[in-house]
Amino acid sequence: MKKTAPIIVTGGSRGIGAAAVTRLVALGHPVLFGYRSDGAAANALVGDLERAHGLASGHVVAVRCDLATEAGVLALFASADAMRDTHGPLAGLVVNAGIVSPKSRVVDMDAARIERVFALNVTGAFLCCREGVRRMSTARGGAGGTIVNVSSIAAKLGSPGEYVDYAASKAAVDALTRGLALESVAEGVRVVGVRPGIIATGIHASGGQPDRVARIGPSIPMGRAGTAEEIAASIVWLLSDEASYITGTSLDVSGGR
Repeated sequence: MKKTAPIIVTGGSRGIGAAAVTRLVALGHPVLFGYRSDGAAANALVGDLERAHGLASGHVVAVRCDLATEAGVLALFASADAMRDTHGPLAGLVVNAGIVSPKSRVVDMDAARIERVFALNVTGAFLCCREGVRRMSTARGGAGGTIVNVSSIAAKLGSPGEYVDYAASKAAVDALTRGLALESVAEGVRVVGVRPGIIATGIHASGGQPDRVARIGPSIPMGRAGTAEEIAASIVWLLSDEASYITGTSLDVSGGR
């Protein structure tokens, strides 16, 4: 992939998404990232990257959008289309946006909670992948590219007593990665995934467990939680030509968990 090729990152204003945006921009890629509500964090990231790398306005673009809706997905990709004349066709997509609800057993979950988690983590991921393939597929006039879906090791572990709905949504993302890869491989599009383990980001606090990293980290085989930067490094590698023979599979980045 050319270092000047544009890439979309969903959920890019904080955590793993922001770390991926930062790495990609440092490598020379124009990046458009979506965020749901924290405009201050998104604008701060854009400003910091522009100053750090001496970039002109428009090289890093933040778009507020609700990717749990089809309208929000279409708005994000419309912004990417507007970058095409300046930066060329879309070459990469990182589907990272996701949510978790407060800790709960399945017997205590209501339909509204499950629908909320699946709307973003599953339906939103499907729609983003759909729009990415529509733009990158050589059968549709694209130049090829790579999609990286951010799953979770919870997809394999089930997250009992905490987030079975989240784990199930990420298992669906794993199936999406495999199936879409086989559909798209002949059209120049690779589809791969990463499964982070316990990572020190704000998602734990959003699920009502701000102490989760400190509590679980020491029990991980490597003896610690991972960092957003470690996951971002895996994402950027999977996007690169060094991973050009990899598709239809997901990489566990979980410290052995």
